[in-house]
Amino acid sequence: MQKADIKSLTLSELTCSLTALGMEGYRAKQVFDWIHAKNVNSFAKFTNINSQQIRLLEDNFYITLLKISKTLVSSIDNTVKYLYELCDGECIETVLMDYHHGKSLCISTQAGCRMGCSFCASALNGLARSLTAAEMLEQVYASEANAGVRLSGIVLMGIGEPLDNMENVLRFLEIVSCDAGRNMSLRNITISTCGLVDRIAELKNRSMPITLSVSLHAPNDSIRQRLMPVAKKYSIESLIAECRDYFRHTGRRVSFEYALIGGVNDRECHASELADRLSGFVCHVNLININPIPEKGHKPGSNAALFKKTLTDRNISVTVRRTLGADINAACGQLRTMTMQNEECRMQNDEE
Repeated sequence: MQKADIKSLTLSELTCSLTALGMEGYRAKQVFDWIHAKNVNSFAKFTNINSQQIRLLEDNFYITLLKISKTLVSSIDNTVKYLYELCDGECIETVLMDYHHGKSLCISTQAGCRMGCSFCASALNGLARSLTAAEMLEQVYASEANAGVRLSGIVLMGIGEPLDNMENVLRFLEIVSCDAGRNMSLRNITISTCGLVDRIAELKNRSMPITLSVSLHAPNDSIRQRLMPVAKKYSIESLIAECRDYFRHTGRRVSFEYALIGGVNDRECHASELADRLSGFVCHVNLININPIPEKGHKPGSNAALFKKTLTDRNISVTVRRTLGADINAACGQLRTMTMQNEECRMQNDEE
């Protein structure tokens, strides 16, 4: 009999599973509390569950755990980057960031990515697989335990496209926000997307107070299609229209990520065109000085101040993102890519 991933079960699903095994319904909240509130990863340590029921749990379920393969701590700003190893040998990255308002964790939703954005290291090796809800949750629980902190926010902005793993992401959101468990407010969670318009519409229709962060990176389709393959399917006009509707429906301000790439999208004319696109929209633009990625050849833009002023003069809310963890390769996918390359080299050497 195949065991079930208990950490990926919602409270209602867990209740149904346990009652089907002959356990009392109220036991589900006790088990859920041990796993998601107390972060206990051994059924034998559930002290308010009797031994017979412990055996039932052990016979029917397993508890997902992640192994911290590598930890890098920035000497500049205390950013911590974890390389987590999954049970099948795949690896993902998680970044703990220190802000004045508290600690925020950037988690991965996939091992790799198939979106193919030209400035992102996450897509260099394609998509291996999507993560389960438990693997996303475990990034939160294990990082909190390792750092000895309580997170004030979670950002789904690490490796992978969250809306390309919609079912598991929604399951993660339900579990992590459940008041019987971790009880993280959905208002403190941000989902980043490269712009899957139909999935944004689906998220909007669920009326959750999630903050939406959209990777825009261009003021028009011509430039965006050069940088992001997804732009060939969804026009920038349809994307921004859906984002406007997302704000009207949820009341949550949308943030647009804009990576400044030298000679590509960082001129004053690009800022003016972007301002035209966003005119009258209650949104925020987050300008990003990209980390150089040798495999991609893009260079950081040099006009951040002028770009920001152009937008500000047009009454567009804008900030230049503070670079975090620059000394530890904190950009998405860099550590995973280096690890995979080193493993390939090791295997080649072994074969020789």
